[in-house]
Amino acid sequence: MQRYSELLRTILEKRGIKTPAEAEIFLNPDYKRDFYDPFMMKDMEKACVKLFEVIENKEKTVIYADYDCDGIPGAVVLQDLFKKVGYTNYEVYIPGRNYEGYGLNLSAIKEFAKKRVKLLITIDLSITAVSEVAQAEVDGIDVIITDHHLPHAILPRAYAILNPKTDNYPEKMLCGAGVVFKLIQGFIKKYGEFYKINTGWEKWLLDMTGLATLSDLVPLTGENRAIAYFGIKVLKKSPRPGMQKLLSKMNINQKYLTEDDIGFMVTPRLNAASRMDDPMRAYELLSTKDEIEAGTIADHLSKINDDRKTMVTSIMREVGKKFEKREMKEVIVIGNPKWRVGVLGIVAGKISDEYKKAVFVWGKDENDLIKGSCRSDGSVSLVELMTETSEFFMEFGGHEFAGGFTVHNDKIHFLEEALSVSFNKVKRYKVESEIVYDIKSDLSVVNMKNWSEIEKMAPFGLANPKPIFLFEGVKVENIKKFGKNGSGEHLEITFSDAGKSKVKAISFFSNNESFKIPLSEGLNISLLATFDLSRFRGREELRLRIVDIM
Repeated sequence: MQRYSELLRTILEKRGIKTPAEAEIFLNPDYKRDFYDPFMMKDMEKACVKLFEVIENKEKTVIYADYDCDGIPGAVVLQDLFKKVGYTNYEVYIPGRNYEGYGLNLSAIKEFAKKRVKLLITIDLSITAVSEVAQAEVDGIDVIITDHHLPHAILPRAYAILNPKTDNYPEKMLCGAGVVFKLIQGFIKKYGEFYKINTGWEKWLLDMTGLATLSDLVPLTGENRAIAYFGIKVLKKSPRPGMQKLLSKMNINQKYLTEDDIGFMVTPRLNAASRMDDPMRAYELLSTKDEIEAGTIADHLSKINDDRKTMVTSIMREVGKKFEKREMKEVIVIGNPKWRVGVLGIVAGKISDEYKKAVFVWGKDENDLIKGSCRSDGSVSLVELMTETSEFFMEFGGHEFAGGFTVHNDKIHFLEEALSVSFNKVKRYKVESEIVYDIKSDLSVVNMKNWSEIEKMAPFGLANPKPIFLFEGVKVENIKKFGKNGSGEHLEITFSDAGKSKVKAISFFSNNESFKIPLSEGLNISLLATFDLSRFRGREELRLRIVDIM
């Protein structure tokens, strides 16, 4: 480990990376070494042969993808393969979040049967869709499932299932688009020569696969780290007009694109399509070759994303008013038939963060059904909680921390009570977290040399967070508010320490009361923060991003 700086060695060792060989693999991902053989997936051979037959016989295929920023990029890379091999008899189908809901639906399958569809390839959904897959097979449609969600005890009887959680594939935590990328890798390995595809052509598809991996919050270790690492490299050069127009609309320089830009700026705009409009808009943006169309859609997605923010703000105001008058149970259930179902996951997340509880938020969809989203603070697994209270739900799904549900109209007013009773049966004991940091230091550590060391560990995300620094006994020199159109919703604070170093730090959507202690100038505090390089208006400035102040 001697060839690495002391700072980098310390951080890597905290992450359990202790030998030069482990450090080399982590810091320098390698395409050949770090991507597993796709044929380690149980049904890969069957899936590739089936796809080849359908393409050669020019039979009709439907790509059926989830409506979020995992399924949609997955659909884009699969159609990229189809275009590459000159196959045109396919359509892309993405269910509407607000009127069809998540997953395969029977009415869509009936329509596919009428159109004589021969193959249905699902992306990021359907590992639990036993009856829907059975219906498709009855209607003469073969189904290749590509998914990464947890299966139930009984698997659908699909033609082929590609899901690392159902077989011995080594990388269990691929996202949905990651699984599709494996299918494309497998197909090219088997038939690339036949179609005269250049070796390594599929690497260009890592822009979309990387976008999905970073958006879907899967752990950035193992094969996922390699996907995210090369994904960002390709995104910086991506020739897709939609991506270029969206980035320029947000004043992001494509060649300096970071995982933060994706998480905070790109993903919310792509997800706004399904929350506020039609998810096909996001698919069209990422797949179009037309500059003018790309510009129009990028403008539209930015506008509806602003509408989404306004809608969430007004719902949160309403929530605040309702909470003034009610006592809190173990689980919070809150809703209003007028609330738009597509934005309720964001609302549930905000309430859960604030009140440190499991939260269920409901509205009514376009079919007059009570639907909603839930989020957990870690005190309970949502799937366990909903299973324990299953008689209240028409359907539900998700994982430990996030989920969706549909409730019987006559039971919604008793749901909070029922969930709170169930909570006491399945709750977990949360350990009050101690202060966690990677390095304790003074402010002199904040310099470009150290930033370039830390940057070697990027892209950061789940299971590879940005290194956190603890600065003890620093002084608040200056507090400044800033924000779009003078809104003042963000803070910029200048800190100094005994060694006379001065550093700027920022905290988005914060005010003087947002931390464990109210802030005022002249105060001595302890600061937890990560490094943050701003390139605002083309000017590089290294600063800190505040994690907490104590």
